Amino acid sequence: MATVKKTPTPKPQSVFEKLSAINVNKHVEKKQNLTYLSWAYAWAEVKKACPDARYEIVKSEDDNGKLVSYEYDKDLGFLCHTIVTIEDESLEMWLPVMDGANKSMKKVAYKYTSRFGEKNVAAASSFDINKTLMRCLVKNLAMFGMGIYIYAGEDMPIVDEPVVNVPTPKAKTKQTKDLITPSHARWGGLLSFAKTNKIVGFKKLVTLLEESGDCKLSDDAKEQIKELTITKK
Repeated sequence: MATVKKTPTPKPQSVFEKLSAINVNKHVEKKQNLTYLSWAYAWAEVKKACPDARYEIVKSEDDNGKLVSYEYDKDLGFLCHTIVTIEDESLEMWLPVMDGANKSMKKVAYKYTSRFGEKNVAAASSFDINKTLMRCLVKNLAMFGMGIYIYAGEDMPIVDEPVVNVPTPKAKTKQTKDLITPSHARWGGLLSFAKTNKIVGFKKLVTLLEESGDCKLSDDAKEQIKELTITKK
């Protein structure tokens, strides 16, 4: 009698394996060289894959003892805080309320001096806080794998699958690439991208900026980026 071979039972995927394999490229948008994932899509996909997923907006007391959906420091500004729980694992995320130049917003408008002169930062509104809460939630979901490749500066999920809507830079010879210095017109956008993604480290940031921007960074520009990635005690 022939022996019947049993088909091995496949190992169940972990939450991270399931969520990190989802291609989110159709649901991202670009603003000032930064990539944002729609919070509505991110949450919908997480709930489809993990029905027990839940999130919490952490609240704190303001000066009048009222519960508010943010933390506030008069010197540092507003900070939003969320907690996501999936399959009994809870992970937290924090995100400051920032303006378009990634400057912390406070209860009152203020000015600061940059190499390009004096700049203004508007006072934060409830809209700014709500927008930051949703962005914080998306980053929180990324800790479980949803769209995490975006924050790592990659163009595709961890698994091998076709990627859509990823523009391919036009080929240039090494000699024709723009040399980006801190005074170059494109420097502001590249620096903004570097500040947001500094967690990936100096070498990775330089590679990402030069490849995605199809350019070459000057030594002065690299030095500024290196300063961003240095952990200050």
